[in-house]
Amino acid sequence: MKVWKPADENRAAFEHARRITAYYSKSFYFSARMLPSKQRWATYALYGFCRYCDNLIDVPRRRTKSDLLREIQFVAEELQIAYNTDESEHPVIRAFILVAKSYGIPIAYPLDLLKGVTMDIQQTRYETFDELSLFCYRAAAVVGLMMTHVLGYKDDRAFDYAKQLGIAMQLTNILRDVKEDKEMGRIYLPQTELVQFGVSERHIFDEIMTPQLRALVKFQVERAERYYAEAIPGISLLNTDSQYAIYSAAKIYRGILRKIEARGYNPFLGRVFVPSVEKMGILLHEGLRTKVLSAQEKLFPVHSGIINK
Repeated sequence: MKVWKPADENRAAFEHARRITAYYSKSFYFSARMLPSKQRWATYALYGFCRYCDNLIDVPRRRTKSDLLREIQFVAEELQIAYNTDESEHPVIRAFILVAKSYGIPIAYPLDLLKGVTMDIQQTRYETFDELSLFCYRAAAVVGLMMTHVLGYKDDRAFDYAKQLGIAMQLTNILRDVKEDKEMGRIYLPQTELVQFGVSERHIFDEIMTPQLRALVKFQVERAERYYAEAIPGISLLNTDSQYAIYSAAKIYRGILRKIEARGYNPFLGRVFVPSVEKMGILLHEGLRTKVLSAQEKLFPVHSGIINK
């Protein structure tokens, strides 16, 4: 039985990962459901692992910083053993390791993800955008790199574009969650840029909307837009039957930026989201476009030396 159609002894682990995906990310779950079965189950396993790692610190628990760091270290050690033995009894690593070994996902990617979780424990401020972009890479870009292995690609350059898209999505998350993050004592917007725009931390913690803060948020939205613009062309380097899911996810996330703009760049009016009806419209449109592209490729195949994995 193949990994993406779990055998009896693995079924519970994959089903657990599917439920995690459905509960924590409706957008991601909607997109994944339209993938071929093989990639769909692999995506659940990958997301389940990533969400578990994030939840170590995102879900409120009565644990000290030292407790959390030890827990992350345990996950890293179990992950390394799983890569060596091809198995794990850990409820999320069990499914993830089968997918990781099946698709050739390097261990550096999930370990970098854990480094990002560690950063989130140890840092509540980022001095420069270079510091923030490293966090964005570890928190999100590595997820895109792992997904590229799962979805399949026609050209190795797809990984560079996946990195850009992951950073774009994490910047979007940061802009969407300014209010929630400040309530947990976190400010992700770079300190040097707060100074540059004349915004103090008091403005954020006391939810004082000023023209300067509006200009800062607008600047961040435009930066995220540039990352999307640089990343989108690379989606065409993925295998055709997987492209629509990433086009859809990018459009849905980009839609969050549009909602922030529509609110006058005010981050304190509550979390913005793309309605389910709008998401379904995007998925249907991209699904149809993928079918057309796939039919065109079958009618007019292009033979080249490009890697096809």
